[in-house]
This record gives sequence, structure tokens and C-alpha cells, in this order.
Amino acid sequence: MGRGRKNERRQFLNVAIIDTAEEGLAIGKCEDGRIIQVSGAVPGDTVDAIATSKRKGMFVSKVSSISTYSEDRTDPFCSHFGLCGGCKWQHMSYEAQLRFKAKRVRDAFQRIGELDPGLIQPIVAAPDQKYYRNKLEYTASDRRWLTEEELGSDEVFQREGIGFHLPGAFDKILDIDHCYLQNDISNKIRLFVKSLAMEKQWPFFNLREKKGFIRNIIVRNNRAGDTMIVLVVGEENREWIETLVNSLPITIPEVVSIYSCVNTKVNDSIHDLLAQHEYGAKTLVEKLHHVKFHIGPKSFFQTNSVQAENLYALTKKLAGLNSEDVVYDLYCGVGSIGIYMADSCQRVIGIEHITEAIDDAKENAAFNELTNVDFVVGTVEVILDPAFIAHHGSPDVVITDPPRAGMHPNVIHHLLAAAPKRIVYVSCNPATQARDIKMLSDKYQMVTAIPVDMFPQTQHIECVALLEQK
Repeated sequence: MGRGRKNERRQFLNVAIIDTAEEGLAIGKCEDGRIIQVSGAVPGDTVDAIATSKRKGMFVSKVSSISTYSEDRTDPFCSHFGLCGGCKWQHMSYEAQLRFKAKRVRDAFQRIGELDPGLIQPIVAAPDQKYYRNKLEYTASDRRWLTEEELGSDEVFQREGIGFHLPGAFDKILDIDHCYLQNDISNKIRLFVKSLAMEKQWPFFNLREKKGFIRNIIVRNNRAGDTMIVLVVGEENREWIETLVNSLPITIPEVVSIYSCVNTKVNDSIHDLLAQHEYGAKTLVEKLHHVKFHIGPKSFFQTNSVQAENLYALTKKLAGLNSEDVVYDLYCGVGSIGIYMADSCQRVIGIEHITEAIDDAKENAAFNELTNVDFVVGTVEVILDPAFIAHHGSPDVVITDPPRAGMHPNVIHHLLAAAPKRIVYVSCNPATQARDIKMLSDKYQMVTAIPVDMFPQTQHIECVALLEQK
């Protein structure tokens, strides 16, 4: 294979796909032994691929043709697969998805943590592989993405659309016909808002010029079938907002709560903006076993309620609590795990750096009439020190659920000094989880670990691990 002309894309022939990789990609081995990353491939395939970029010395490519089809390959059920970046593993059977997610945990624990892979229990499958999310955010655009077929046609296509950002492109929106991530009420809401906006000739948002009326639609739902909508608009026009607010519950009776939010900023985040209550209930109520949660327009909450219930139950079981235990809940978010634990221990102390999340945690603790929980705002690696532990009492059990980067070395240092009986480590990144468990290994041994599939059709995996003092 020669270098070719400067503008000619590099091609790879007869690439054996041997494993999965981050970001929904696959690992391919070329005939000359070179390793590349490939999008659109499934382990077991043999493909030809065309390079699209190069990162850290490795080519990233996309499939141009398939000569051997993997036994794990299946037909994607979504018409948007391949463009939309939301469900990158739809072309892989669910059984294979679980197998490769479990392998990812085993590989990380064995390679990075030097842990016995035999301690890892079977992966907990998701009961629902479609329509499992309780929150989606759609983005509107007056210049939606046109497919290659549309660009090659002589027809004039309508340019407004509401859907999702294409991967890595803030200003490119794929108009969505049907999404399989949230129940079908979500599709009805998106399509109704789009249709009404076009009928009324309201301007859709221009992502480059940052102007227009219809900007984002946030849809939240609970397992009881109730739906909340946050209408995010790029300009305040009360007449148009009220038209939407009055029309939506009549057309879609499952809508029980509506908020509006005016966002004229560069970014889409609304956490620093006012959400104005427009209609119905102010919150949704979600129940996970014995615990109830208020879900507001800006609440942080696990996006898969069914699997969150399973994850929390496993975490509680591994914690092995008794009525005298003091529990620290590190990186506690809205306190959902700590609140779930509170009926089985003496006290729960949660730490989280996001003030709004702690506000939600306190509200939900009161909602459940709990008096043995205390939530503190602060960065865990800064606030968790000997003075904090002396003030709140030494922990018997620590629950830690850090972000993808894992725990800061300071946190590990203070955990080793605090010496809880057990540490239950919940993680969305097996690599940093394995690294941190190894750093704790002077005093702690891993007893078991359980992968939990929170996000079917994606490469993401949660894992909960139990560590006990040696």
C-alpha cells in the first residue's frame, strides 16, 4: 500500500476486526500487522476501510466494504444508524454487546489493576434495550444536516429540523424521524413542536448566528407514564410560548408539566438559567424500590430508572450495612445512592461539588422524611481531610461514584487513613476504577465486582466493586 497522492485517503484492505474500542469503534488488524480503529465494524468482520483521521499515531477509519460478516452482526433497527452518534452498537447483537462490555471490565481489571478476573460476576443485562432513557434533549436548527442522497437529488428539501448533533459537530443537526431511546411520547412531542413551529413560521435556531426561536426541547418522563417538557427558546416571545404551552397537553395528554427557558448564550446548558413553570405539576416523582425522588426541569438523575434501581440494590447489598454504620457517599450527585442506603445505617454523609445537585439531594431527603443524612457542597479531594472526618465521624462504609477520571490521589490517601471496613466503588470507567483499586491495594482487597449495563446499544458500562480491609 503506497502513500498515494496528498489528498488521497489511505485505504486498508482485508482488515480483521478483533475487538471493540472506545467511542463505539472497533479494533482492526491489517495484513501487515498494523492496528487501526474502525467505525461501523463488529468483531469477527473482515473489512476494507478508509482512513478518516489519525489520533496518537493510530489511524481512525470507516468501513467501505465487508467481505466476511461476523456472527455477532445484526441489522440496526434505527433508520438513523450510522449518522446519529447515539447508539453506535446497534449493528451488534445484544448478547455480543454484553460479552464485549464484560470483557472490557475483565481486561482493565487484569491489565491495569492486576486483579483476579475470576472475582468478576456475570454482567447484569438491561431488561429494556430500547426506550430505556428517562431524559432526552433535542436541538433545533434552521440548517439541518442533508444526507448524501438528498444532496444528490434535484428536489428542494425543507431545511428546518429537530434532532441530535452529529458526533463532534456543534452546528450540524440530524433531523430525527423516530428515536428508540425514550418512550414514543418523546417522539410525538418532538414532531408536534416541529410541525406547529413550521405551520406558524416560527424561526428555528441558527447555531452559528445564535438566533431564532425554537432552540431545544428537553423531555423527561417517569415510569408512571408522566412527562415533563422544558421548552428552550432563543428569544422571549410570550405569545409563541403560550401557544405551545396551551397546545401540547391537549394534543399529548401524558404531558403533565411544562417549563420554558430563554437561552441566548453560546452554549446549550440551562443550569445557570431560569426555568419558568408554565403548566401542571412542578416536578415528576420517580420511585426506586422504597425511595421517592422529585425530578425537576434541571435535576441530575440517572437516565435509566430501571437499571438505576438494580444498580442501587446491588450497591446496597455489597455494602452489607448495619444500623450502627456511618456511611460516606463520595461524589454523591443528587444523593440518590445515599438516600437509598439511609434506612439501613446510622448516618449518611454525602459530598458533591455541584451546588444544585446538593440542593436536590436535600430536597429528596426531606421528601423521604429522612433525618439521618447530611449533604455537603465541596470538591471531594479538597474537603475530605482529617478535619472533615473528625467532625462527621469515621466512616464504616464508603460509597464512591466518581466521574470518568476516577478518584483524585488525595481522596485515595484519605480513604487509606480513614480505614473504613468496606469500600463500594461504582464506576462508569473500568480503566480508572481498576487503577484506583490497585492504589488502595496496600490495605484493601477486591472481594467481587459486578458489571451493570445501563446503556444498551452503546459501548458504555457501569461496574460496582466491593473492597474489604485485608
